[in-house]
Amino acid sequence: MLKALITLVFVCMVASLVAGAGFLLRDQGRSRRLLISLKVRVSLATLLLALLAYGFYFGGLSGT
Repeated sequence: MLKALITLVFVCMVASLVAGAGFLLRDQGRSRRLLISLKVRVSLATLLLALLAYGFYFGGLSGT
């Protein structure tokens, strides 16, 4: 379950990155959509790090 959640968060991060690149190319950086995409990506990265720390600390993920 934890590994699936980590994978889902990572895929969402990549999707946010692609969306941000599309907004940058389409809007030439003039809209707020690029900033919102960055905020989402930073939030997802924080969540991903928290899930990884939780997994390693409680043994859900092994270091080997």
